[in-house]
Amino acid sequence: MTLTRRGFASLVAMAPFLPPASAEEGWAAIEKQAKGQTVHFNAWGGSPQVNDYIAWAGAELRKRHGITLEHVKLTDTAEAVRRVRDEVKAGKDGSADLIWINGQNFHVMKEEQLLHGPFTEDLPNFALVDTDGKPTTLVDFAEGTEGFESPWGMAQLTFFADGARLAAPPMSMMELLDLARDEPGRITYPAPPDFHGTTFVKQALAETMADRAQLPLAIGKAEFIEASKPLFDYLDRLHPHLWRDGKQFPQSQAQVTQMLADGELLMGLTFNPNEAANLVENGTLPKTAISWQNRGGSIGNTHFVAIPINSRSRAAAQVVANFLLSPEAQSRKANLRIWGDPTVLDLDKLTPADRALFADGDAPGAVKAPARAIPEPHGSWAPLIEAAWLERYGA
Repeated sequence: MTLTRRGFASLVAMAPFLPPASAEEGWAAIEKQAKGQTVHFNAWGGSPQVNDYIAWAGAELRKRHGITLEHVKLTDTAEAVRRVRDEVKAGKDGSADLIWINGQNFHVMKEEQLLHGPFTEDLPNFALVDTDGKPTTLVDFAEGTEGFESPWGMAQLTFFADGARLAAPPMSMMELLDLARDEPGRITYPAPPDFHGTTFVKQALAETMADRAQLPLAIGKAEFIEASKPLFDYLDRLHPHLWRDGKQFPQSQAQVTQMLADGELLMGLTFNPNEAANLVENGTLPKTAISWQNRGGSIGNTHFVAIPINSRSRAAAQVVANFLLSPEAQSRKANLRIWGDPTVLDLDKLTPADRALFADGDAPGAVKAPARAIPEPHGSWAPLIEAAWLERYGA
């Protein structure tokens, strides 16, 4: 017999009333179902620290929940998005159960209805997330998450230098222009479309544009040309004072960091607020290293995990997402000697014992006064920024 939606509603109406299960009962049922399942976690595999952390999480999940966590190492998250799309189109069970994701990849999967959910508010540890102080835990590149991805870590544009050589760091893009004039050839940034280079340009855009309220909105080319005039006026003034007169640019953030460590540059940039502290820890930078974020705020976002709609282990994937939000897992990830990825949790919501897990001391190179995060512009801005930058400065 074929059961229509109306017929299903009639059956529900005739069924005897049963009280809804409590949140605790519902989560206990998910944990029970998850036991013995394998979660294929599709995540970037380019960092030994990240790989080691995921391996640790896998060992803990096996021990505590009977879940096998398989790290499917990606070079580009778009690989996993394409694979899920092809599998769903073919009606196949998924090869991915959890994906490390944000930005355009999330937008595409949400738009094409390739995600399971909403599920995040069902995770017990989601209640510990700092959704007020870190609004990007609910908004991903101007796209509302709506419960389809669970926050995992924070990122924010951060500058760093050797404080022995740069005692008064520039706290705005205009102060950076002044410093570049005073120290010609000692400052640069990676060429877009390198992610860090594009983020540097986004920061300049946010600090120079007439109406920042445009940033969360989709934009077309004609509107972009008008809105970006102050940005390119700023870059035209900045570039002649940069490394190699702004006629050449490094290809990566790693290259900028090495040039800083070699003494060729005065400052570097990163999207991990703890990177300079990590570089001090491993001896790349001296203990006099400093980090800062522009006083008016800097471009920031959250990275997430999401569950494909065709996952074969959705219950276990939810248990994994919940574990990754636990104070133990979040504090380990934030530890400078392990990964140094900032937490999404609100430490004021934690017990004193859990809060103490995050005490990393006054680490040399760490950001002393974090600034507020300026949410990423709508995804339509980035390709226009990159195309215009390359047309103007790429040659």
